[in-house]
Amino acid sequence: MLKPRNLCINIILAWYLLFASAYANSTEFAVVVNKNNAINTLSKREIIDIYMGRYLTFPDGEASKPLDLPAQSALKNDFYIQLVNKDEQKINAYWARLLFSGRAKPPTPSTSVDDVINKIAASKFAIGYIPLTKVTDAVKVVYTFD
Repeated sequence: MLKPRNLCINIILAWYLLFASAYANSTEFAVVVNKNNAINTLSKREIIDIYMGRYLTFPDGEASKPLDLPAQSALKNDFYIQLVNKDEQKINAYWARLLFSGRAKPPTPSTSVDDVINKIAASKFAIGYIPLTKVTDAVKVVYTFD
């Protein structure tokens, strides 16, 4: 039988873990493209195909140049968990296999959310993901996660 003190500690720990896990996945992302891109919406499947190297083009045949947030950032990890239910470590292993086989290359890394926005604003072919709260009129939202 648990002592009252240990029971209280276990309850507090359980609540902490519950709230910590809810907070960790709370970032809402928007997938964005250049305002002049002909694409107005993308499905989650199309975004997965672009970000996992299956397709090098948008659905209309235009080239796509996916951008990633910096390595080991919480935002990058959260995005891939929401996109394909894999953390950054598993994504890195996936890309290592593809690079070794020569079949595809990973998204271009960026230094920050602002860098992603600037690169997208400068290139009609760029696609990226940013927190929904960081969306500006410099980019066009083509997908948001539910």
